[in-house]
Amino acid sequence: MTDIRVLVVDDQQLVREGLVALLGLLDGVTVVGHAGDGAEAVRLAAETVPQVVLMDLRMPRMDGVAATAEIVKRHPSIGVLVLSTYADDESIGSALRAGARGYLTKDAGRAEILAAVRSCAVGQSTFDPVVSARLASALTGTRPEPPPDHLTAREAEVLGLIGGGSSNTEIAASLFISETTVKTHINNAFAKIGAKNRADAVRYALRHGLAQA
Repeated sequence: MTDIRVLVVDDQQLVREGLVALLGLLDGVTVVGHAGDGAEAVRLAAETVPQVVLMDLRMPRMDGVAATAEIVKRHPSIGVLVLSTYADDESIGSALRAGARGYLTKDAGRAEILAAVRSCAVGQSTFDPVVSARLASALTGTRPEPPPDHLTAREAEVLGLIGGGSSNTEIAASLFISETTVKTHINNAFAKIGAKNRADAVRYALRHGLAQA
């Protein structure tokens, strides 16, 4: 099977190089180029003809939304997969209106990114759980309540899975992230809610309606 050709776009050099290194470790993926802004991404998309562009949103010269619109207009067969720190309604909506096929936050793990790249390459849409929840709320006209105690959406999600009885291994598999990342989210969440152990976390998840079966 031919490798999926991917162009990486991010204005932060360390992030960009990290993504290139990560993708280089994945079976069936070849990085054909990388760009530090949207204008360079448009140029490289024409030169390298990738199947998937992994696109950041907030960049100098030309942002990711404008670059996505331009790439999709010029090369309809190329799939743009957004990978952004931001998951607010405006960012998600702007990217999708510009023609992005998928949207992940930078909490995504290696397996999640690989699955999304593969889906994007064959024309399918893919969204991480945080983005999916926002899209669902937009369709139903409801707005999700912010997680309590200043938890991030991912920390609340991990606590919910703990509340449902999932192990760290099961949480990692469910969210397509590593167990190390799961432990980081757990430690951060425990510190915020004052949990001393897993039993405290389960009680918290049940009390706040976070528990997931």
